[in-house]
Amino acid sequence: MGVFLRTLIEKFSKDSRAGLQRNIAITWICYEGSNSNSWNSGIGAGWLEETLFYPASVVKLFYGCAIETWLHKDLLVDCSEIRRAMAEMIVHSSNDATGYLVDLLTATTSGPALNGKNWEVWKKQRNWINDWLNSFDWEEFCSINCCQKTWNDGPFGREKDFYGKSLQNRNALSTIATARLLESIMNDSLLTAKSTKDLKKLLFRSLDLVERKADSDNQVDGFLGEGLPIGTKLWSKAGLMSEARNDAACFITPNNIKMLLIVFTQGQKLANDVSLLPAIAAELSKWKSKEKTLSP
Repeated sequence: MGVFLRTLIEKFSKDSRAGLQRNIAITWICYEGSNSNSWNSGIGAGWLEETLFYPASVVKLFYGCAIETWLHKDLLVDCSEIRRAMAEMIVHSSNDATGYLVDLLTATTSGPALNGKNWEVWKKQRNWINDWLNSFDWEEFCSINCCQKTWNDGPFGREKDFYGKSLQNRNALSTIATARLLESIMNDSLLTAKSTKDLKKLLFRSLDLVERKADSDNQVDGFLGEGLPIGTKLWSKAGLMSEARNDAACFITPNNIKMLLIVFTQGQKLANDVSLLPAIAAELSKWKSKEKTLSP
């Protein structure tokens, strides 16, 4: 698998994507069986999968899991407004909804700059999501950072200060960490049964061409889902901004090819490249043999 992945990256690099090897990260896992509730037994390959990239809206996957955890622990009171915000964040990738949920998770708000003790308390609380992720004691989570809101134009006030002068405190994820989280959602080991069911429902993407045409923000076109055959069952969360085009996906094709695929890119050229992620998904989804046996 590793040789196949490396060869594929080299191929796409030669196709007018100079420097691709330095600006893309991939985690790719193939699973046995076609049961949509079984995502445990698999083999995989990766490329720069431990390297930290700016995740863009893929971080919303982590915030969604945090919300479900806070609700289960009675740290938040479940209500229709939280559910509306969750749907807007995961289905439509709303930054406004994400900001609202990050405030709820951390008991913080945006606003003017803070000083002294108030500033120190605010920063400590904003890191509650990171504290929760660190509590898993998973090696994949040891260096990631999930403490910032997502923006249309960028942060202001205390939010800008929190990024640091060199933006050193901006969100950062690796594909392997994202794969660990998404796999844990899919195999029902991270959240309660109800929370898992609710979150999977929000992550499910239709590949129907008519539905996609009606929704310009469908998180399929220009991302991994576009490269998959119609009829594929797809659960995903995409991320897009001026310097990143990312996607985190699990899928089962009509011929029962079952995979997890996380792809992060960086740089304006790759962010504007609408064909790369679909092409990667198309190639990797065909890797498994017709006999459905895994080979190295």
